[in-house]
Amino acid sequence: MKISKSLYTSLFCASLFVSCSNIKPKNEVVQDEKPVVKKKLSKHKTWANDARKSVGSVDTETLIAGSAEINPSNYDGKTYFLYGAEHLKLDNYYFDIPVVYNEATKKWIKYFLTRGRGFFERYSARGGRYAPLLGKILEDKGLPRDLIFLAMAESGFQNKAKSWARAVGPWQFMPYTGKRYGLKIDWYVDERRDPFKATVAAAKYLKKLYGDFGSWELAAAAYNAGEGKVGRAIRRYKTENFWNLRKGRYLKPETKNYVPKIMALAIIGKNLKVFGFNEIDFHDPIDFEEIKIPGGTDLVEFSKDMGLDFEDIQYLNPEILRWFTPPNAEEYTLRIPAGLRDTYVACCSSKEYKAVAFQEYQIRGKRTNLNDVARKFKIKKAPYVLSSLNGLSATKRLKKGSTILLPFREGQSRKNAMYADLYEKPRKVVVRRKNYRKRLRIAKARGKRIVNPSKWYVVRRGDSLWSVARKTKTNLDTLIVSNLSILNRRQIRAGDRLAIR
Repeated sequence: MKISKSLYTSLFCASLFVSCSNIKPKNEVVQDEKPVVKKKLSKHKTWANDARKSVGSVDTETLIAGSAEINPSNYDGKTYFLYGAEHLKLDNYYFDIPVVYNEATKKWIKYFLTRGRGFFERYSARGGRYAPLLGKILEDKGLPRDLIFLAMAESGFQNKAKSWARAVGPWQFMPYTGKRYGLKIDWYVDERRDPFKATVAAAKYLKKLYGDFGSWELAAAAYNAGEGKVGRAIRRYKTENFWNLRKGRYLKPETKNYVPKIMALAIIGKNLKVFGFNEIDFHDPIDFEEIKIPGGTDLVEFSKDMGLDFEDIQYLNPEILRWFTPPNAEEYTLRIPAGLRDTYVACCSSKEYKAVAFQEYQIRGKRTNLNDVARKFKIKKAPYVLSSLNGLSATKRLKKGSTILLPFREGQSRKNAMYADLYEKPRKVVVRRKNYRKRLRIAKARGKRIVNPSKWYVVRRGDSLWSVARKTKTNLDTLIVSNLSILNRRQIRAGDRLAIR
């Protein structure tokens, strides 16, 4: 979906931590139903005007940005009433997604009012920047606006959020799923970090999940755990009720807690004043214009001539990963601060900013090719970058002493935060480390420590804790807690002495 400049600018100018539409429901339902797909607006201008007209109708002390404002006396859509919470004397009992007030939800409400209060305040503050438009995108895709609380649970509205499993962006898309729903992900850009494009993709995915499961609770659970996992849970327990599935052991605790967490965020987020969130420092809405620039544009030089900091360009274009626009694109749509179009036309529109300030590397070996260089500089997953930059085949043997270009900027450290993704540990390593720490915690709870060791085992190459325990007939938990001086710091290595008796 392509959103015009007029849409962005109108929306952001018009809305500051308020809802973009004046939704007034009248039909309360208990059973979940298919979402009503609304008619597509023929012009972005209409969308922007509708959003602008609605501004000012929301009590900002009551509702978080972007959520559905519901008046049960006058609404054509479906709504859900929050039963069992009448004693809380809320300002808003109606939602456009099913919300349940049970023990699991209460637990998360208590968390966000106590230990997690700071998190909620920061999440909400960021919501002032993007949430009104995100909610409007969801609504125009035929989805409930209150699904913005799913994004809030996923990332706290952070564009650069990244999980240990490498899910990225405000909607925490994994690479495969992001590409499947139209997001471009390569060495130059990652559109999972673009809040607008990612919301369009999330809307498509959530609509698909709702179509598969017919329930927003199950759709949300599948968004977290995957369609296959939830489908297998339904078959295993022979129920399509999320709260019944939650009683079993098959779904992970993360997924079991995910749905009530979203509901807790929605309840608090639509009743800010009631829960004591009167002084949230909401971020100002982003206001910008869009221009077309050539692919391969040096954004550092461009920023200087525009009188901007490079960080300003990064802030408005979080999907751009490097210091230049993708060279494999003929042109690129760039966001600049609102009001600077005339500056661009006057100073920069006719000037070329082709990226040429690349670092150079001299080939030292006799049998080296670009694939070898890509591995050396951690670009091994994208050798095409070096190929296109140097106009050479990745497998062509290079002469000793020849010079090739690297995609790093002159004077820039290769350890710059811009290239942090090149130095990340593979997911398998992260999982292995996570499982190792979990095993240590279990052993500390169950193991009996050998106080005065009388027998030791010297670790050999290829040994693991499990194999040592089996060889020496030592309880694994006992082996671990008796050697924590080593194991708390790292895994075992050849030559380590482990107490076994």
